[in-house]
Amino acid sequence: MKRQASTLGQTRNLAVVEQMSPIVISVMVAVGILLLLGIGYINHMVENSALEKARLRADLTDRTRRIGDLSEIFPGQYMTPSLKLLLTGLELQLSERLLPVDKNNAELRARIAYLQPLFAQGEGIVPDNKPQPINNDGQAKEVRFQLETLHGQITRAAQEGILSANEAKQWIATVRHILVLLHIEFFTNLGQQAMQQKLPRQARLAYERGVQFLRKQPNGAQYKTQREKFEQQLAKTEAMILTLDKPNPDESTELNAGLTQLEEDDPWQKKNIYD
Repeated sequence: MKRQASTLGQTRNLAVVEQMSPIVISVMVAVGILLLLGIGYINHMVENSALEKARLRADLTDRTRRIGDLSEIFPGQYMTPSLKLLLTGLELQLSERLLPVDKNNAELRARIAYLQPLFAQGEGIVPDNKPQPINNDGQAKEVRFQLETLHGQITRAAQEGILSANEAKQWIATVRHILVLLHIEFFTNLGQQAMQQKLPRQARLAYERGVQFLRKQPNGAQYKTQREKFEQQLAKTEAMILTLDKPNPDESTELNAGLTQLEEDDPWQKKNIYD
């Protein structure tokens, strides 16, 4: 009886196992799929995080480099303490944001250590940028490119909340003012060079361009003095050109006398008379 009961129990257990095995297998398969999906999702998140850090590191590295270059090489005649402070502050903030994603960058740490006391000087900061006279179109284009870079960095800083909207607006107005000063210096130097080379027509062209450029400015009254100076220089060059173009009376008399003598000695005329 005991053996029969034991055999009956084993049979029942086998039946239960047989009934449960499809469910267990389904559950195990489902769990395996979930594990695979979870692992894939985690890997995806890790890869996205790595890509985001790489993107952020590249973006911040590029921006800090651009701002640092501007701070160091921008022409001294346009660099004010306020502008130097702005560039120093922007580079410092971006460098501090870069450090957590580029922890092993010793050069970056050294740059931050250099910028911190410099920025702490506030409006007392003293720019050490050397003046760079704008004597040709290549130099003017380079400074215009630098101003475009500065404009772009100010806009980005405003979008990210580093600068307020009012601060950004004021700085963009400053960039436009520097652009006008750049053109004034460029046309002035071109005109002076042409005058030194005794090329008044080229000088006139430079001064005409200066006058036209300042007349197109929406805030032209701000540059009235510079425009009037260009107009005076323009009038001076035009007077010189008129003097150069005016015929010399003595030369005219000598020329007429020579032509008269030539006509008298013309053998064709003599032939006509005798004929």
